[in-house]
Amino acid sequence: MKAAVLNAFDAPLDIQCLPDPVLGTGEVVVDVAAAPVASYSVNVFNGSRNYPLELPLIPGPGGIGRVRATGPDATRLRPGDWVFVDSTIRSRDNIASPEQILLGWTYRTPAALPLHRYFHHGSFAEQMLVPTENATPIGHIAPSDAGRWTALGRLLVPFGGLLAGGLQAGETLVVNGGTGGFGGAGVAVALAMGAGRGHRPQSRDAGRPCQTTWRPRPDSQVQRR
Repeated sequence: MKAAVLNAFDAPLDIQCLPDPVLGTGEVVVDVAAAPVASYSVNVFNGSRNYPLELPLIPGPGGIGRVRATGPDATRLRPGDWVFVDSTIRSRDNIASPEQILLGWTYRTPAALPLHRYFHHGSFAEQMLVPTENATPIGHIAPSDAGRWTALGRLLVPFGGLLAGGLQAGETLVVNGGTGGFGGAGVAVALAMGAGRGHRPQSRDAGRPCQTTWRPRPDSQVQRR
């Protein structure tokens, strides 16, 4: 398979031909259709973020693709299924407090290093190997829409928080610091969940605070003041 490989920090990604992933039990090989690109990727690749990771590495935290092959223990996934690949991989031998990594991106603690070394490479490749539980079926989609579906990686984070917080239809949500990717996603998810309106405090320029207000409207207009 072809892949974009980070061989050294502060060096361009190198397009290489590498062996296909080797499938094991409890794993899935996915043909990558679309991969998200974080706005701060350059800071990861040049080392300025000081993310713990081992090189060489195929970057890419999750993505959208089609199942190429499943392990012998898969009961639902089938080759050809469209799936969302969650980049957060958790260890299976400590359910109460699992070690975690971000596939093709970083690991959190030294104890998670074995997990990072095994599920090492991400989605900047034609194929990727992931745990079965990290591949979620999304039904049939048009291949041309795969890039849009990568937004799930952003949207699911605030969705989990709003579920835990018990957001109800008609309530008002204030997103403090909502100018970033997850804050903006939080507003969109809240409106989709039925929030009456969302407020995002922001700063237009130095010394001039402003506020953006969203209300669900049939014409999808955004009211600003």
